[in-house]
Amino acid sequence: MEFCDLKKQYHLYKNEIQDEINKVLESSAYINGPAVGELEDGLSSFAGVKHAISCSSGTDALLLPFMAYDIQPGDEIICPAFTFIATASMVAFYKAVPVFVDVDPVTFNIDTSKIEDKITSRTKGIIAVSLYGQMPDMEALKSIAKKHHLWLLEDGAQSYGATYNGSRSCSMSDVATTSFFPAKPLGGYGDGGAVFTNDDELAEKILMMRNHGQEKRYFHKYVGMNGRMDTIQAAVLKIKLRHFEEELKLREDAADRYTEMLEGFDTPIVAEGRTSSWAQYTIRINNRDRVQSYLAGKGIPTAIHYPMPLPHQEAFKDLPSSEDDYPVSDQLASTVLSLPMHALITEEEQNEVVNALKAARVE
Repeated sequence: MEFCDLKKQYHLYKNEIQDEINKVLESSAYINGPAVGELEDGLSSFAGVKHAISCSSGTDALLLPFMAYDIQPGDEIICPAFTFIATASMVAFYKAVPVFVDVDPVTFNIDTSKIEDKITSRTKGIIAVSLYGQMPDMEALKSIAKKHHLWLLEDGAQSYGATYNGSRSCSMSDVATTSFFPAKPLGGYGDGGAVFTNDDELAEKILMMRNHGQEKRYFHKYVGMNGRMDTIQAAVLKIKLRHFEEELKLREDAADRYTEMLEGFDTPIVAEGRTSSWAQYTIRINNRDRVQSYLAGKGIPTAIHYPMPLPHQEAFKDLPSSEDDYPVSDQLASTVLSLPMHALITEEEQNEVVNALKAARVE
């Protein structure tokens, strides 16, 4: 059994993908080829946003808005305490200060009731991660950001395709990002990402930042980076986007089956008015390490997303923090377990996972 069966997905779309890759090879337009613009048009249309700017990774997608916003050393950026490190590490990479906020015990996303206590005169923005495929409380976040004159960034690395009251992930904040890492709901065959915004001026600046700060060939308005997406990756993603709506429905069906089968377990809850892209199906379970080891012995792969909250990471040891500031994040870090999850998982495979979980719990 595969945790995320990319090979099965490839064989399903193999001919379409090979045809698109062959077009790139025949054209030799490996950088900024037609597929890049076609993908960006498709991404922006799907999300309902004016601008989708593809780039080289989900991490670079985070960095590009920071560059465009001209973040300065010492600026403070609000981040959730429980997520992947890229959200906060790119803030620190820019010599700004990630200010961590604990997460909600139901959705595992940033706890909006705790944000304002962390805002100071140095706060410039809020990064809200849409964890495991579910968006946070975007209306509350927008209200806080507006009240304190902050920009709001949705880190949608795991949630492209999810919705909040009918609006797609990456469409509700000043700027948003996603990742096309192969295991994401919309994944490429290597690294890739995108930045989304309705702000024309910000989009223009990010486009330049992505390509060495270049306004026109060999004329550079800013100090930028090489953050372009390869044309071959764009070609692959263009085909996968074609099938993405169908795959989102299959993921939802799989998640519903898990939830029904796992009655009595602590299963994920999607808040009212929201849908998830189900990047992960993550339960909470006691004696997690023993259960994970038991499942591994049965040939069932699992993952822990994530075993240590960001404020406790050695990379952030110099930041002011209290061990008692993040009780929900600490509890999640010791209990979450992600089960095999992808659009093409079969009911038989899910039965195998669930039966092993039940057996592990009673041992």
